[in-house]
Amino acid sequence: MKIVRVGDVGHERPGVVLDDGRVAYLPSTMGDVDAAFWNRQAVAEISNLLAAGSLTDIAPRGTRFAAPIAKPEKIVCIGLNYSDHALESGQPVPKEPIIFMKSPGTIVGPNDEILVPRGSLKTDWEVELGVVIGRRARYLATPEEAAAYVAGYCVSHDVSEREWQLERGSQWDRGKSCETFNPLGPWLVTPDEVPDPQNLTMGLSVNGVLRQNGSTADMIFGVNYLLWYLSQYMVLEPGDLINTGTPAGVSLGHDDVAYLRAGDEVSLRISGLGQQRSLLGQA
Repeated sequence: MKIVRVGDVGHERPGVVLDDGRVAYLPSTMGDVDAAFWNRQAVAEISNLLAAGSLTDIAPRGTRFAAPIAKPEKIVCIGLNYSDHALESGQPVPKEPIIFMKSPGTIVGPNDEILVPRGSLKTDWEVELGVVIGRRARYLATPEEAAAYVAGYCVSHDVSEREWQLERGSQWDRGKSCETFNPLGPWLVTPDEVPDPQNLTMGLSVNGVLRQNGSTADMIFGVNYLLWYLSQYMVLEPGDLINTGTPAGVSLGHDDVAYLRAGDEVSLRISGLGQQRSLLGQA
């Protein structure tokens, strides 16, 4: 199942992608795709509505895709989770997951404009597998148990300002939480359609030039391990987003690869999870 939110900014409506590619709106009684949505076992409810042929309110073609989730309590990010990215960043391969937080206000739609912050010289790209939590996760017993707590997977763009992240103290959040710095979507794909989250190809291009070409198989810490690990240190709530790290190919560490500027175009993809395309503007 592919869960979406479509509509102009401030007027987004939840929906589901039908077999023919059209988007059917969900009943207004289901609310938005937030914590309450997952707490009410929404996927089973949508399945029943689809089986009954009850979803007949169709979004017009060309309607804007918004981020597929609304109002996460938090975005938890994992740094240097691919050894090739750690190498290009000049950092040692971590022995434990590196955790940092990102403001939920950074989330925008998959094709929305990304704003280069005022004064930024090192705005960088990162294609990542996003994992959305479907059940409250607290002190999970084993990594294997974690799979049952996943609501779905999506393409996540962890945009970063490297000077602010790395050259002005040890607080990564400064370079991660600028407005528009987390395009998300186009849809959230439920686990039944992603049999192995550690076998997904991923890529990112800037102005048509392939910059990142990797696979989630190369993660140092896999999805289930990450959720188990995080649950030992914080409570993961329904609707929370976990950004699981990026493979090699970012501008950081490559003097011959320019950072992003207004007017650039960035395209992202993850197999089975869709594609994004964003233009860069100036804040």
